[in-house]
This record gives sequence, structure tokens and C-alpha cells, in this order.
Amino acid sequence: MSDPRLIVGLDLPSVTEARKIIDELGDAVSFYKIGHQLAFAPERENGLHLAKQLIAEGKQVFLDLKLLDIDNTVASGVKSVSAMGVTMLTIHAYPKAMQAAVKAAQGTDLCLLGVTVLTSMDDEDLKQAGYSLSAEALVHLRAKQARDAGMGGIVASALEAQAIRNIVGSAMSVVTPGIRPTGADHGDQKRVMTPSDALQAGASHLVIARPIVAASNPRQAALAIVEEMSNV
Repeated sequence: MSDPRLIVGLDLPSVTEARKIIDELGDAVSFYKIGHQLAFAPERENGLHLAKQLIAEGKQVFLDLKLLDIDNTVASGVKSVSAMGVTMLTIHAYPKAMQAAVKAAQGTDLCLLGVTVLTSMDDEDLKQAGYSLSAEALVHLRAKQARDAGMGGIVASALEAQAIRNIVGSAMSVVTPGIRPTGADHGDQKRVMTPSDALQAGASHLVIARPIVAASNPRQAALAIVEEMSNV
């Protein structure tokens, strides 16, 4: 019933709330994303504990921690994460960080994803942050660097999915957050796309949080998205 291309973002403040959503979704969802908010939740058993529980239950986990540090620290972090059995892990797409991460993940099934440009950022945001490149140009540059480093995939807006496919080829994953079903509120996301359009554009996985976890009926919302995805 679930579609492994759908990753539900558990962007929630507590493991208790996350577990409630997971139980409501049941077999409608098999893949979950855990980010900073839940990973560091102020509970004795936080999101990292939940990740291990989900893996033990046969679910896949995308750990969205966006690692960036000196080479040795990134490598050590990747080795620890790979031992947890998670499926995906994000690394900010800086060449040295990616190279260190790829080396550390050798021999494991961990898919390393390079974060190109956050979907909450547009050209003006990048300019204010000191970048001279547009969002599009920076995404393309980092996609090439991720490909050359041997990363498993890319995280980027679905609006860049087709261009990224042309850069990285068919083997790498293209994971797209900022997905909003038709008619849904965009929230703080500035570069968004519907599920079917994102898949047609070349995305391999869709990360969807608020339209599911904030829905009055999360399971029904997830199944509706899965149904839309089944046509692509």
C-alpha cells in the first residue's frame, strides 16, 4: 500500500507526537525523515532513538542532519550514522565534506545526499548570504561536485530536478522537499511543486511533511498522495 518514493517528514517537536502520527499512518507509509527538531527533542528517548525503533520495525529512515565540519569530524559522524542502519543521510554539498563522507561510507548501504540550496532560499537570500551565484547556478555547481565526489544523491527543489537529472544521470537519487499537493499552503517554502509534477521532472523521492502530519486525517492525506504518485 505504501510507496517507497514517499518520505514523510516527521517535523514535530516530540517523539510522542511523531509516534502518534506513525501509528495513524500504519502501512500507508514505509519511509520517514527525521531532522534536527525531532533528533534533539527534549525527551529521554529522542528522534535518534526513534530512528532505531523504526528501523527495527522494518521502516526506512532518512536522517536529515545536514553534516558540515572538518573532514575527520564529518567522516566520524558518517561512520556512526551508517552503523545505525539508516537509509539516507544529508551532507552539505561542499566538496571536501562530501569526499570525506563518501570515503567513510564505503562498504555500507548508506545513501549520502548532497544538500545543494535550501528550498526556503531564493536568489535574494543567497545574495544576502554572500553568494554571487543564483540559486539555479549554485544548485547545478553542487550537483556536479556531488556527482564527482561519488555521492548517492542530491537534495534540491523539484524545480531543479530535471536539470539535475541531466547532470547526475539516472543512477543517483534526487530527493525533493518542498512538495505541496495542489491547493496546499506553501508555508515558508518558496520553490515548490506538486507530487506528480516532481516525479515527472526527475525526482526519485518526495519529502512531504506538513500536508500529511498536520492534516486532520494523516493516513487519508498520505494515501491520496500515494494515489497521485502511482500514476507516474
